[in-house]
Amino acid sequence: MFEFKLSDQPIDASEWGSALVDDSAGAYLTFEGWVRSRNDGREVAALEYEAYPALAEREGQAILAEAEAQFAIRAARCVHRVGRLELGELAVWVGVTAEHRGPAFEACRYIIDAVKSRVPIWKRERYADGTTTWINSAGA
Repeated sequence: MFEFKLSDQPIDASEWGSALVDDSAGAYLTFEGWVRSRNDGREVAALEYEAYPALAEREGQAILAEAEAQFAIRAARCVHRVGRLELGELAVWVGVTAEHRGPAFEACRYIIDAVKSRVPIWKRERYADGTTTWINSAGA
């Protein structure tokens, strides 16, 4: 299973992970990206993510296909939130299974880095002082 989705609903990590259960996998690795309270020295109150859904999901699927081709993994899934998120909410989740931990770690890192740099998702930070700034999601 290789699946990338956008969601305007809270991410249930256990639900996303349960679909990756596989008796032939010896490694299961996840990454969770949460909304944090500070960025570049500023107090963050909330985030908003916007995306171009058709292109975002197509590019996300391409990234998962690349991970499948490059690493010895059995499955990978990724979901990224869109809309308004509050502090502490899960913004992005990646899960990978493999026979061994090395490829699972490598693939998980590859997927999150590629999603952040290539998928057309834009982030607006809402600061505690009432101001906002659009931030390119690359490296966020």
